Amino acid sequence: MRYSALRVIKEALTGHKGWTPAWREVAPQAHYDYIVIGGGGHGLATAYYLARNHGAKKVAVLEKGWIGGGNVGRNTTIIRSNYLLDGNEPFYEHSLKLWEGLEQDLNYNAMVSQRGILNLIHSDAQRDSFTRRGNAMILNGADADLLSTQTIQKRYPFLNVDNARFPIKGGLAQHRGGTVRHDAVAWGYARAADQLGVDIIQNCEVTGFRIQGGTCLGVETSRGYIAGGKIAACVAGSSGRLMSKAGMRLPIESHVLQAFVSEGLKPVLPGVITFGAGHFYCSQSDKGGLVFGGDIDGYNSYAQRGNLPVVEDVCEGAMAIFPMLGRVRLLRMWGGIMDMSMDGSPIIDRTHIDGLYFNGGWCYGGFKATPASGWCYAHLLARDTPHDFAKAYRFDRFEKGQMIDEKGVGNNPQLH
Repeated sequence: MRYSALRVIKEALTGHKGWTPAWREVAPQAHYDYIVIGGGGHGLATAYYLARNHGAKKVAVLEKGWIGGGNVGRNTTIIRSNYLLDGNEPFYEHSLKLWEGLEQDLNYNAMVSQRGILNLIHSDAQRDSFTRRGNAMILNGADADLLSTQTIQKRYPFLNVDNARFPIKGGLAQHRGGTVRHDAVAWGYARAADQLGVDIIQNCEVTGFRIQGGTCLGVETSRGYIAGGKIAACVAGSSGRLMSKAGMRLPIESHVLQAFVSEGLKPVLPGVITFGAGHFYCSQSDKGGLVFGGDIDGYNSYAQRGNLPVVEDVCEGAMAIFPMLGRVRLLRMWGGIMDMSMDGSPIIDRTHIDGLYFNGGWCYGGFKATPASGWCYAHLLARDTPHDFAKAYRFDRFEKGQMIDEKGVGNNPQLH
């Protein structure tokens, strides 16, 4: 079924009796050519591009819960490609280009809104750093615009430009950045993958791998054994626990990242704004709530809940540039599990076990990377060679000293 304005009108006039489920409920088959473990955005995108770009026929996505219930529904919806290093910027720019055509590609309203993102500048040294970043973006085909204090004050009159401690001295804007409805991305990819014959199997937890002679033959699940030609792990913050079942120890740590949303307000924030003197970012949802977040919790955890010190830190950042937020009530908060790599950049690579592949270590970049992650992971699975945009995302970069340290803090995952 294709969605269209005429179809919506027809269903409205006939009591909405013609809608069918967005994807099939299927029982797992005994064997698949490709098994993607993880029904989040990255896993579903991988399955979709395997079928669409590479003609794969027997593909399954195994999700231990329900589609849209994991990290893909627990983020702050921001998309952007304002990265600095050569290993990252081309990849994220490719992802942003895929976002721009995603709704037409999937025939699904993912609420892609390129409302822009602004990174505030609070010091002369930071201006130099952001100028360098903007130039790197432009060299890689992205858009970047260095704004003056006067321009920012005109566009965002509610900002505390003359803050004595954190004066706003300008900002780096990417006008093509913005937000996307996070769970709609999962639903859109699931529906499109299903239409290409992909089996999406919910409530199917992988409990182990069947490995013989250095080759992965399939997976043990809560719904029985499923054999596979190639097994693709793609479970974000649960990567360490999953890959330990194959005897692997990953160069990542799992931390909780909290997010918050305020009560609904009239339109006050036209785009995404980030605080340059602390980790705080904010946008306004289509429902009117201000969606914001900050740093990860400082300790390792698999719990999808946060703690009060981070709440305090985020609120301090908010009040520094948005004094008006002191009058707004917090509606709710939640947490997602981040798989933080040793250099702050992801991994898309084969493992030392034949037939077993890994996608993870996304840190703060997971949601915005969804289309390109699926695109490049599908390429790796289908051709056994890394895609040009992901050729730097290898396991051996840590051994070879070729880290992609975007934030310059080395092997300190909690600082990325």
